[in-house]
Amino acid sequence: MKDIRLGVNVDHVATLRQARGVNYPEPIIAAGLAEKAGADQITIHLREDRRHIQDRDLKLMRETIETVLNLEMAVTDEMLGIAAQVKPDTVTLVPEKREELTTEGGLEIAGNLGAITKAVEKLKAAGIKVSLFIDPAEDQIAASAESGAEIIELHTGSYANTCGKAQEQELERLASGARFAVERGLIVAAGHGLHYHNTRPLIAIKEIEEYNIGHAIIARALFVGISQAVREMKELLIK
Repeated sequence: MKDIRLGVNVDHVATLRQARGVNYPEPIIAAGLAEKAGADQITIHLREDRRHIQDRDLKLMRETIETVLNLEMAVTDEMLGIAAQVKPDTVTLVPEKREELTTEGGLEIAGNLGAITKAVEKLKAAGIKVSLFIDPAEDQIAASAESGAEIIELHTGSYANTCGKAQEQELERLASGARFAVERGLIVAAGHGLHYHNTRPLIAIKEIEEYNIGHAIIARALFVGISQAVREMKELLIK
């Protein structure tokens, strides 16, 4: 079994900062502590409305991150230009709506293959690996492979927001999607709504190599500190 990688999303450190319009807490400090505690990747989402992460945060992260910097962003000319200039290690293309609290559902690849393929080509030309945040549906996975992206991140929100039999069905849907993706040469990641209790069942899906988790880790950090919160999640993934 391959080592499972943990990506820590520090957006909500910036959310706390922006709530008061001050210059603290500093996301870059959280990122550094997360790395030292075992995070394999730092994930940030530069949203079009700049509700949490700011452009200066991205630039500082690029200068200081020692592991992997993963930038989540919408498929827009502005964001493609920023990515090409800053050059994060990986870009994860995600859907984005101004009114949503957090990302809702996966990116529509099959119905927008031409535009997505052009975006993937631009990012790869800049030396950036590309991941697509999608629902675990075969048509979306097949289209993702066709677009030229190297990685998909399966949207786990439907799994995280259910329980009992419905959650078991969503778990099997994720497992089936992950197998389908690997058969098409894609690297598989997963994320959204995952926490210290609902992540463990996913570990049995050996095709998933990486988890991107933010809100649960930052919430846990309020009580135990970010280093301990990251260590606890990392230990959960490797047991």
